[in-house]
Amino acid sequence: MIAAERYSDAYMVNWESNVFPGVLGRTCDRPCEPACRRGRLSGDDEEPVAICRLKRVAADNKDMADIASRMPSIPKKKNGKKIALIGAGPASLTVARDLMPLGYNIDIYDNQFAGGGMMRSQIPSFRLPIEVLDEEVNYILDMGVVTEFDIQIESMQEILAKDYDAIFVGTGAPRGKGLNLPGIEEAGKRMHIGIDWLSSVAFEHTESIGKRVLVLGGGNTAMDCCRTSKRLGGEDVRVVVRSPFADMKASPWEKEDAMHEGIPIYDNHTPKEFVIEDGQLKGMLFEKVEAQYDEDGNRSLVPTGEDLVFMEADDVLMAIGQENSFPWIERDLGIEFDKWDMPVVDEQTFQSTNPRVFFGGDAAFGPENVITAVAHGHQAAISIDLFCQGESVSKRPPPFTNLVSQKMGVHEWSYDNAVESDQRYVVPLAPLEKTLKDRKLEVELGFDQSTGFKEAERCLNCDVQTVFEEVRCIECDACVDICPTDCISFVPNAEEETLRTTLSAPANNLAQDLYVSLELPTKRVMVKDEDVCLHCGLCAERCPTTAWDMQKFLYNVTKAG
Repeated sequence: MIAAERYSDAYMVNWESNVFPGVLGRTCDRPCEPACRRGRLSGDDEEPVAICRLKRVAADNKDMADIASRMPSIPKKKNGKKIALIGAGPASLTVARDLMPLGYNIDIYDNQFAGGGMMRSQIPSFRLPIEVLDEEVNYILDMGVVTEFDIQIESMQEILAKDYDAIFVGTGAPRGKGLNLPGIEEAGKRMHIGIDWLSSVAFEHTESIGKRVLVLGGGNTAMDCCRTSKRLGGEDVRVVVRSPFADMKASPWEKEDAMHEGIPIYDNHTPKEFVIEDGQLKGMLFEKVEAQYDEDGNRSLVPTGEDLVFMEADDVLMAIGQENSFPWIERDLGIEFDKWDMPVVDEQTFQSTNPRVFFGGDAAFGPENVITAVAHGHQAAISIDLFCQGESVSKRPPPFTNLVSQKMGVHEWSYDNAVESDQRYVVPLAPLEKTLKDRKLEVELGFDQSTGFKEAERCLNCDVQTVFEEVRCIECDACVDICPTDCISFVPNAEEETLRTTLSAPANNLAQDLYVSLELPTKRVMVKDEDVCLHCGLCAERCPTTAWDMQKFLYNVTKAG
């Protein structure tokens, strides 16, 4: 759709499942891209299609009036059920997005002044402009959700006492972890918890930081902290992490962005203590370590025995992890908590041990990411709807799927089946000298329409399936001859382990299932290695009996109702 310049259509397809295309097109952790078969093609420089960045292309180029007209209609007559959402982050907003069109009355509570949760408080504006977030949050709130913002919920018992039919908790993982190191008390206000500091910056309570900044931690929050520090006056900003560079939890592109802005990353350094002189923070001491791995891959960080390393600092930001915090949930309400003080939540239904209370996002199983929170929201909404209708929440509806032939003529398809040789395109950035002076200036400019078209054309059409009908096949092997990747074979049937070694090209990716036909008249079977198939359609074009067809696979995510 993007290649065809159908930006609004592409946006709505994405909105149906991902809910926040503009947000995710800038900030997603990209769990889909490792599965992209473009990255499996031969060649060291082959990379997956930039799926994340193409979402932004659709979001940036859509017709806003058209999108507004396509939002789900909200029934004027309600169904009599009322739901409370605690927290206004991506999980809760997804629940609202799915339940409002079904006639539910929904109240959403949050201690911030607007919706978005951690997307608003912890993702810097130079990565996610506030107007992009507001737009996509408001698509949902404008459905008629009753907002109770700037309210801190102090008691779950009080919420349960109200007339809500169900309650969803999507409060995230709001508590940052710290290290109890010598000198931390004396460091005082010069030591900051990363997520709290980012929130303070986002809400403009903090506008500056010292010139020498140490950021402890190796995740994406640490990358946001160091890059924000650069924009608030930090000159010597360093990231210091215990693990080796390759083991850091931060996404590779997040590390690249930090280093592009002149921020060094010191790996294999374990913090030991804060150095205080005359009551003032002067810096920190670190112990150098090296990673050692046992035969099971378990890592140990072993001191090298070298002298402790001193690094100067005016401020220290700790970004070493987040955890959940539920002091407002009384422990006598039928909501069980485990030994980690996490609620006991069903992984499929997201229902707690109190049947009226559901959890999702980081609040359910600990810190993850925006797209995971959205997935939780969809599933929790299904459960809430079933619960409110008096049905079993374990009765999960299947997703909608369909297969439609793409054949238009003898050698003509309704999809673009040419395989482009272009390498992945690089997203252009705003000039460094400008972005480091303005924390609200977006760094990534996104693809323009031309580059978006070319990047979209790199797609190998995984949604178009090769469908084989045994009864039509005359075993002429024409498809074998024409296949450009040798992924089709006709061989005697055998166990999978044997089949993989007898194909035209060995199928070595055990994570990818083989496509195996029923037995043919010659007692052979057709075996196709999906791992290297280009979905080019040449097999279907060459086949004289139309035993092969190219059929588009449609998948709609399961939603409530």
